[in-house]
Amino acid sequence: MAHRPLIGVVPLWDDTLNSLWMLPGYFDGIIEAGGIPVMLPLTDDETTIEQLVNQCDGFLVTGGHDVDPERYGEAAGPKTVKLCKARDRMEERLIPSVIAADKPLLGICRGIQSLNVALGGTLWQDLSDEHPSPVAHHGDKPPYDPVVHEVSIAPDSPLARALWPLGDNGPSETKADEVDSFGRSYHPRAYTLGVNSYHHQAIRTLGQGLEPMATAPDSIVEAVWMPAKRFVWAVQWHPEFSHRADSNQRRILSAFIDAC
Repeated sequence: MAHRPLIGVVPLWDDTLNSLWMLPGYFDGIIEAGGIPVMLPLTDDETTIEQLVNQCDGFLVTGGHDVDPERYGEAAGPKTVKLCKARDRMEERLIPSVIAADKPLLGICRGIQSLNVALGGTLWQDLSDEHPSPVAHHGDKPPYDPVVHEVSIAPDSPLARALWPLGDNGPSETKADEVDSFGRSYHPRAYTLGVNSYHHQAIRTLGQGLEPMATAPDSIVEAVWMPAKRFVWAVQWHPEFSHRADSNQRRILSAFIDAC
């Protein structure tokens, strides 16, 4: 039997019940892509995090509460109201440790924001106030898998190659394949991808070492990667809600598990 990588999943926090919890989509997506998910303890203990990084093959940083603006040097605005400081403390230690160990990491929603802040970037605290646009970023009514808006994906990016590999013309016809700066073939145009969207905060300035892979029509960064690392990706949308209905979201999860 092929090795199935062990994936450490950052837990969600329930303020009402004062307990950890997990959306099944995170676990289901990892399992169906070939991994074994385990929910991590909510801890910022350095020794514990070091052992977790050593034992897990990859890490998924989930969605959840707003990122504490204190992490990027700002006071909380009037719409930054749901915080989980324990998660912020954990991720401030976990994310740099995972990156330093060059273990694969995938961030989702809050995960892209926390990754960005851990690398010195900043966030828009509330898009409706600070970056208003016609793009609906916060589709907050169930069901959570329908497309809310589209993103443009850079053709010279690993995300484009994962979604539309060589030989797959993607959603419409392309020109002849070209070669990027890494010597890899890709389709020479910006692809568009329909995504779900449930966030009111977003990347404002990019953290050190991050490069954008996808942007919304209003220029909000929707996906990033670290070219210097084996696999550090993050997306602003939610593959865990739509992976069963959307093969492109399955490809994102598969790319992560394959890297582990």
